[in-house]
Amino acid sequence: MKTIPIGNTDIMITPVGMGVLTIGNTQLNLPLAEGAKIVRYAYDKGIRLFDTAQFYETYSYIREAFRDIDMSSNNPDRPVIASKSLVLSYGEMEDAIQECLEVLDIETIDIFKLHEVREDPDFDERAGAWQCLLDYKEKGIVRAIGVSTHNVDVVNRMADIPDCDIVFPLINYAGLGIRRGPGPGTADEMAAAIRNCLDNGKTVFGMKAFGGGNLTGSYMKALNYVRDTGVQTMMIGFGKKSEIDDIVNYAEGKLPEDYQPEVSFKKIRIDQGDCEGCGACIEKCESRAIFRNELGLADVDHDKCLTCGYCAPVCPVRAIIMW
Repeated sequence: MKTIPIGNTDIMITPVGMGVLTIGNTQLNLPLAEGAKIVRYAYDKGIRLFDTAQFYETYSYIREAFRDIDMSSNNPDRPVIASKSLVLSYGEMEDAIQECLEVLDIETIDIFKLHEVREDPDFDERAGAWQCLLDYKEKGIVRAIGVSTHNVDVVNRMADIPDCDIVFPLINYAGLGIRRGPGPGTADEMAAAIRNCLDNGKTVFGMKAFGGGNLTGSYMKALNYVRDTGVQTMMIGFGKKSEIDDIVNYAEGKLPEDYQPEVSFKKIRIDQGDCEGCGACIEKCESRAIFRNELGLADVDHDKCLTCGYCAPVCPVRAIIMW
């Protein structure tokens, strides 16, 4: 698979990357050995970019998968690791970086980001954490920095931040999970913001091309839309080797335009790590398949669920997924 550099760095990434959230404890919760095999299979198939986060608690999978690989920057074929943290302050971000380095048993981390900057003002409120990223980049411990976000305004803001190397927005053709200000945004608005970042020399990763799995039934349409926004890489979550085979074949132009994977086994689920218990999906579900569990969060009764997906667009935090 071809590789491209991040900005003016020597960090080389592939046009598709693996989001390691899917195998972790908030979704598939795979055993360590099984999850590590999925990560390693993606690497062996040519994927060289792996995105995780402090919040995901998936560092152990990555360490196990790459235990026999030289992870030093001198190895041009090593996997590129990207992580991120939700923290606000300088000290908290410093701890997050150190945790990442220690658990992964590496001396430097390729990419570290502010995780899920929700609105434009949030970036300023996390000035301490951002300054820590700047300082650690200056030290050479973090090689590139940026933000992940679901918000159009934040993406446009990052276009004007000179020290921001990477912008990692949520983008899919249906606009699932896209925000603008405190309310919903559209796919067209996010696509324009992505172009703004690209025009200003940013490297842009795209997340949630399948809208948390809800758009997998339109496989080629979903991938083509995100690809055509100009993002340098699409980050996809995998739970099976066959899903990796599909995305690698797509990246290499080997899939026909009418290709459609089998999705009849997929079920609507609610990520308990993301759900905020707002109740919007409960109100939307006409089959009364969604309920509040003992934690006060939304959950799904699969005996009632019709897998219509009508609940997904109303979730403000993209907690409704399908796998």
